[in-house]
Amino acid sequence: MSVEEQLAWRTRKINDSRTQVLDFFQRGSLRHELVQNVLSLYGVQVANYLTPLLALPYLARVLGASGWGLVAFGQAFGAYVTLAGEYAFAYSATREVARRRNDQERLAGILAGVLGAKGLLIPVATALAFLGRRWTPLLHAHPLLFWWVMFWAVCQAANMEWYFRGLERMRLLATIQITTRLFALISIFVFVRRPGDEWRVFAVQGLGQLISFGICMLLAYRELPIRWPTRASIREALRMGKNFFLFEASVSLYTVANTFVLGLFVPAELVGFYAGADKIVRSGLRMLDPISQTLYPRVSHLVFHAPERAAKLAKIGAVLTIAGGVAMGSCILVLAPEIVRVLLGAGYMPAVPILRILALLPLFASVSTALGKQWALPLGLERSVNVVCLVAGLLNLFLAACLAHTFAGLGVACVVVFTETLIASGIYLVLRLHKLPPGQSRIPAGETPKVS
Repeated sequence: MSVEEQLAWRTRKINDSRTQVLDFFQRGSLRHELVQNVLSLYGVQVANYLTPLLALPYLARVLGASGWGLVAFGQAFGAYVTLAGEYAFAYSATREVARRRNDQERLAGILAGVLGAKGLLIPVATALAFLGRRWTPLLHAHPLLFWWVMFWAVCQAANMEWYFRGLERMRLLATIQITTRLFALISIFVFVRRPGDEWRVFAVQGLGQLISFGICMLLAYRELPIRWPTRASIREALRMGKNFFLFEASVSLYTVANTFVLGLFVPAELVGFYAGADKIVRSGLRMLDPISQTLYPRVSHLVFHAPERAAKLAKIGAVLTIAGGVAMGSCILVLAPEIVRVLLGAGYMPAVPILRILALLPLFASVSTALGKQWALPLGLERSVNVVCLVAGLLNLFLAACLAHTFAGLGVACVVVFTETLIASGIYLVLRLHKLPPGQSRIPAGETPKVS
């Protein structure tokens, strides 16, 4: 080997070593950032988890089973107003922001379009809620409660969290959410004192959401140029959100709708027993959300730029999510009587068998979350997932309505677990049919997600 060849060979080795070192630090930096995002969102979820769990024992005892049942029914009713006004931008707009995060003009257009779309959707959702009120006896008999439920629902629908989540600015988002939720929690302890104060729960929580929206708006427009919504930007926002909206609406048919359906057939006290057990499980499930909320924008970005890394990251997320679901369900199953006694009170012991049935929910919900939110949706398979969720949701509504009158909360709890099992199985079949099973190390080129 000549001297020139030796020099060239050494130069190539040095360059290769430098590339490997840079790649190592870059990957380490990304991993560090991802861990920071997860930890930040766990701060939010601790607040989200502790807020209802700290408020739940207080409200259950101060308001009684009937008053707590009214609150739970109001939350279920208001959730549909929020769903229609928010239009699942938490998914569609988050994904779009994650893909365009380096284009300030495009971000300004996305923000204007989403705000304009919400400005149209929220009044329509509110008008429909006023029409539907006459067929909901529990709210029709409590007009003051209805007005404050609407205030809370509208403030939730107007949220700006999707923007900062798409940018993966989780620490900033965590600070805002933790502060406003603590404000709402303290206000509940101060202002909710007796049966009849149910409306105050929605008043203080809605005010916290309104403050959060105002802060997020100010921060967003400090770094983006102000753009007024145009017909084209609003139309684009509605177009990119429609499949995700159908997904969220379908999911609500087997989550939120069960408390609502039960309230149409049984007294508020029985609604309170079911809602207490359901709230405990749902609060626990929210502790798994930071994994999905962190991975969703990152995987959505990587499937376009580094598909193999996206698959590996989704696999890690699935293992963590499902392990968390199994651990959570096991604890709830074993400790159900103690959990009900501590969180709800001795007067809520009829909720124990309901809670034991719902203890199966974290397992199947974690599987459907790992397969759906953390893998299928970033891949652009929302239409197929929508079909699965819609069919299962409609079946859930039918079965819940059939069993609610006779078996009350026990019947509805069985239906919920059955439906979540169908969802997990259906999403897995969708991924198999698209030849994109979870854990696959390589995404076929023809299966790369389409830009919505």
